Amino acid sequence: MNLSNEIKIAKNTRNYSYAPYSKYYVGTALKTKSGKIYSGCNIENHGIQAICAERVAFIKAISEGEKDFEHILICGGTSKDTLNNCLPCGYCRQFISEFVDNNFKIYVLSENETITEYTINDLLPNGFKI
Repeated sequence: MNLSNEIKIAKNTRNYSYAPYSKYYVGTALKTKSGKIYSGCNIENHGIQAICAERVAFIKAISEGEKDFEHILICGGTSKDTLNNCLPCGYCRQFISEFVDNNFKIYVLSENETITEYTINDLLPNGFKI
């Protein structure tokens, strides 16, 4: 799978991260089944109400009427120039699972632009569902 467009978008969006407390900068590119891509970056604040890049992308897409998602690519690190293995936090995993099926792909970009593929079920095998 060619993820070059998603990589470019996620890396660029990471530059907009507001992370004065954690100093951890994350960017995402969420692709819908119709081919549209929504970006997101993490945004922190003094309290505990910070929002992760993954949720930003999903919220943007959902608020514009999107309901069918193909995959998300995530990149993050301790500076805007480094890449670490940045997996979604537990809150994001549960949030994402609300809007996708168990086979939804999560691609993580890390050092040397290595891409690791997960499904939401890999990361949240027993998510809360009503």
